[in-house]
Amino acid sequence: MSPLPCLLLSSALLLCSGMVRAAESDPTVGSIGDIELHQSEVLASLGTLGSVEKAALARDPAQLQQLVRSLLVQRVVLQEALAKKWDEEPSIQTLLKSAREAAISDSYLKAVSRPPESYPSEGELKLAYETQRAALTVPRSFRLAQIFVADENGAEKKLKAVQQRLKENPESFEKLARELSEEKESASRDGEIGWLNERQIQPEILAQLPKLRLKVVSAPIKLKDGWHILKVMDVREPFTPVFDQVRVQLAQRLRAEKARANMQAYMTELLHDHPVAVNEVALSKLLQEVPSPAAPANP
Repeated sequence: MSPLPCLLLSSALLLCSGMVRAAESDPTVGSIGDIELHQSEVLASLGTLGSVEKAALARDPAQLQQLVRSLLVQRVVLQEALAKKWDEEPSIQTLLKSAREAAISDSYLKAVSRPPESYPSEGELKLAYETQRAALTVPRSFRLAQIFVADENGAEKKLKAVQQRLKENPESFEKLARELSEEKESASRDGEIGWLNERQIQPEILAQLPKLRLKVVSAPIKLKDGWHILKVMDVREPFTPVFDQVRVQLAQRLRAEKARANMQAYMTELLHDHPVAVNEVALSKLLQEVPSPAAPANP
């Protein structure tokens, strides 16, 4: 599971409470307008992570970039809200109180449930690798590119035009993808979708892939959203990653499972020592105060 949601929550609390102060020597790692985000503020957000989570983040710098972008956007929204004294609204005061209590209890629960930094040991990691080898196997994968024509007015005419141009010049696939494909993200990469394994590909497309030779353009494949003209750029047969390739992934999984078990044990003991009591009479009266939903208007 990505660590970003927890990071953003803790960062919001730090920003709102003014606990983070950027010194003059604190490098700026991002800005939006006249708002700057400093190194110490990002480090404060990352400070809630354990060593395994930090290692996972180091393996994927895009996550860190996304965190910085999210914090900057959050700053802009916060600046505007405070300028309009949004935090002084009675309903927001109630919301802030609830959010504070929830954040404190949630972060405490995570802290008491967190496994020690030494977990899992090297032996536990290797045992997990051996027992989970089948689950770790990566299915057959395809590197795909596409030209996509959306199912809308004039689609068939456009589809025929694309097919005719491909027939005249099969080497023009990338150029046509840039110019005519209506899936903008892949179009910006000459139609390149990237690597997808068999489990990630829709059945209608997966059924056609074994019939396609490398670099040969397919006939249009109709799905609910429109037509997909595909090109298989490369194929990778199923394989099991070696231990070092999945060490961090395994450690994250084991730590998450241990944290869930610790949390369950903690909650069981807590509720044993502090039994919950609900006043059913008061609850029924409370329900009577809840407004009934409005009846739907007659057609």
